[in-house]
Amino acid sequence: MSVNSEVHAAGGFLHHPAAQSPIFSERAYSGTDPDALSEILSTSTSPIKAAAQANASIAYRCNFVSAGDLAVADCAYEGAISLRREAPSGKVIIFLPVEGDAVFNAGQEAIHSVPGRGAILGAGRATGARLLGRRRHLGLFVDQARINAHLTHMFERTITGDADFHPHIDLTAGPGLLLQQLVTNLHRGLGGGGLLQELPLAVSALCDATVYLLLENFPHRYSNELTLPAPAPAPRHVKWAIDFMHAHIAEPISLSEIATAAKVSIRTLQQGFRQFRNTTPIAYLHEIRMVAARRDLLESGAKQAVADIALRWGFTHLGRFAAEYKKRFGELPSQTLKR
Repeated sequence: MSVNSEVHAAGGFLHHPAAQSPIFSERAYSGTDPDALSEILSTSTSPIKAAAQANASIAYRCNFVSAGDLAVADCAYEGAISLRREAPSGKVIIFLPVEGDAVFNAGQEAIHSVPGRGAILGAGRATGARLLGRRRHLGLFVDQARINAHLTHMFERTITGDADFHPHIDLTAGPGLLLQQLVTNLHRGLGGGGLLQELPLAVSALCDATVYLLLENFPHRYSNELTLPAPAPAPRHVKWAIDFMHAHIAEPISLSEIATAAKVSIRTLQQGFRQFRNTTPIAYLHEIRMVAARRDLLESGAKQAVADIALRWGFTHLGRFAAEYKKRFGELPSQTLKR
């Protein structure tokens, strides 16, 4: 692999509900070897196989800049290249073409991407791509967990799974053009010692603005619901119950204890959560414990065992915890621990 440069630097970014203490990093690569390109584009959980079509010569130049669970890229390619993703990525990936042609495979649909026409590929949807000759695009990579955290905040109930964005974006005007400008500014401002490296508040605001721009302007599974009037505020007993859960999150509290703290019967508590949180009290407690476990896994740096972290948050069956964690966050706890 030919690597021109690789730079890593720590940054003090603001905390986000989906992950604590994001780290800034920059990686730049160039070369002509398809196997090296495969390694560059792959992650530990989502390998990608790159190949030169008809054994023709290729070249690439890629620069990736990340800030926690959001990353931007500027990539240029020469030659006909095929890419095959061998496992879901757990990320929503947005391609914003600057030059050239590409075709992305998402299930049974082929998504054509040329300047003026971007593509949103939901977590787990993209299976491969073909780059046809000279190609350059900006890329935006957002953890599905971060998008779900924003949706959870907007709806005041737990959101899981793929947001299922419509794959096509008009980049010539309106929100599409604004998205391209935002991603361009993020990459320029963070890469190569850019000014944004010294402005964590600005980076946090820009990252949040980018995610909200996606959710509020590009069609997805929850778009129609976002247009509805906001629900009435949750009653006091639901808020008291939630406060009690957070205060005793690592303790073996029961439904009866939660209802007592909320000063209502169990039946009234369950009705309140169904009406105002679209879930049950125990499911809500399970969710905030799962998010706390993920935070610890991200911050541990492999210094703690998965089993110890799971037990800390009340998950006594390690196999069940791993299965539920993967369903919730798109990766196993051990994979999060290795980040």
